[in-house]
Amino acid sequence: MRLGIMGLGRIGAFHAETLAGLEVVDSLVVTDPVAASAASAAERFGATVVDTPEAVFAAAVDGVVIAAATDAHPHLVLAAVKAGIPVFCEKPVARGVDESLEVLRAVDGGGVEVHIGYNRRFDAGCVAARRAVASGELGKLHTVRSTTLDPAPPPPAYVAVSGGIFHDCSVHDFDIVRWVTGREVVEVYATGGNRGADHIREAGDVDTASALLTLDDGTIAVISNSRHNPRGYDARLELHGMKDSIAVGLEDRLPLRSVEPGAAFPAGKPHMSFMDRFAAAYRAELTAFTEVVAGIRPSPCTVADAVEASWIAEACTLSLREHRPVRLDEVRRG
Repeated sequence: MRLGIMGLGRIGAFHAETLAGLEVVDSLVVTDPVAASAASAAERFGATVVDTPEAVFAAAVDGVVIAAATDAHPHLVLAAVKAGIPVFCEKPVARGVDESLEVLRAVDGGGVEVHIGYNRRFDAGCVAARRAVASGELGKLHTVRSTTLDPAPPPPAYVAVSGGIFHDCSVHDFDIVRWVTGREVVEVYATGGNRGADHIREAGDVDTASALLTLDDGTIAVISNSRHNPRGYDARLELHGMKDSIAVGLEDRLPLRSVEPGAAFPAGKPHMSFMDRFAAAYRAELTAFTEVVAGIRPSPCTVADAVEASWIAEACTLSLREHRPVRLDEVRRG
């Protein structure tokens, strides 16, 4: 198949490399406002370079991958759907939940598949965890812990358009908690602070945050996020039930140092980026998208799924600001 890629920054170039390595992908058509980025993709992957997203749509592509800046996501998703072309879009759907709702209303029932990029749904450990919950082998869940710690803060230009730590970082935790447990969040309580990175404080955001989520069956989920983990990129998930407890990400490349006497774990080189930690998941995710394009499967992560994560982020943002618990039905609208 012939696929288009819009946006060739760090993640877009990574996706281009992944797609170029898939047997079902015959050719790539790419575009980026930075000519050098597009030229690099053409040289590395034999991609065809065009000047605009509209030119990508006109190049007889079977599907498109959107890895452009967040501000461009709504317009590009809607343009692809209007053209009748299946689309993969990196999260989030839009900067804010209201704009995400506009996209949802526009694509709902339109017959064109939209796959939003929440890559943890394709991580082998997370898949195994979901299977363990569904099988009942853990018994009734009582506690879930999801952690995402970045090795260093993002730059000021990124922070300015990120929508805040809950919308930018924590949404991965929110989505995977929903997906693995099969439950919905009904209430949140969030807190946060600034431990460094003055540009994050100046942007009105926090660089370290935690949230307590109450799920609709009474399970408690504990979310922990920070922009400061110089040892590496840490993404983990724990599920504790009445019969058993399991962990995702507890392996030799875990960026955490044990100080127990005689302990040699973890012994590997720590993960230093999300692309490193989830390389296999990204490949599985984009392979799934080629199956969506081929009509073999529906979208494994819809716009509606992404909006649910955004509602949780919205509730956490309000909870942080007002220092109180917030129920999801208090912020949910549209």
